[in-house]
Amino acid sequence: MARLMSVALTEQAVIERRKTVTRRLGWWEDKHGRRIIRPGDRLTLCRKVMGRKPDEPLVRLAEVEIIDMSRQMLHIRNTPDEATREGFPHLEWPEFVQFFCSEMRCTPATVVTRIEWRYLDQPTNNKEQHQ
Repeated sequence: MARLMSVALTEQAVIERRKTVTRRLGWWEDKHGRRIIRPGDRLTLCRKVMGRKPDEPLVRLAEVEIIDMSRQMLHIRNTPDEATREGFPHLEWPEFVQFFCSEMRCTPATVVTRIEWRYLDQPTNNKEQHQ
């Protein structure tokens, strides 16, 4: 069974299949030091997971497979279009970092988990199929 992940702030980017990366506080190891997720694992991206009212349905938006994960300081950018891949094409990377820090109450030097995925309803390219 796939883990659930909330994408409330980027719901439209997920619906349009534009978001392929997320950064999370945590999501690396549980309290016993065991990895929570790994490349190859699947996630169900949802509008909202925690904090739903008793009658509020769980809205599933997409099924994805993790293709890469790493731990890094928030201000580190992997690709020139990283803010776009996060679902914020209108932001430059420093603006995204500022937004993230404001929402998550952290600093640019905070170590976060960068999770990259592919949508399961989209075909893979030949390079991925042969790895």
